[in-house]
Amino acid sequence: MNRANPFKLDFIFTGFDQMNSKNQKTLEAIFHEPTLGNICFADIETLILALGGTVTERSGSRIKIALKGEQWRCHRPHPDKEARRYQVEEARELLKRIGLPHEYYDL
Repeated sequence: MNRANPFKLDFIFTGFDQMNSKNQKTLEAIFHEPTLGNICFADIETLILALGGTVTERSGSRIKIALKGEQWRCHRPHPDKEARRYQVEEARELLKRIGLPHEYYDL
């Protein structure tokens, strides 16, 4: 783990090497306490894709996000672009379920 930046992952999982600085900031924002309500939902999707996940379009604004054997079904927020707090919390839980080390969310 990188002590200078606890959210800089040291290639623990396949796909984490595809993360850029914006993905790192999104990861940090997802694990921020209290839960933020100003994270752009598209940034969460981009993070999932960088981690090797998939985003599948469904009917209407529904999508299915799959990452390392785990799934999250949700609606894209509209008309706003920001994820709602409960969606940020669900994204956080997804990242915990794939085995993100405790050092990244128990700060």
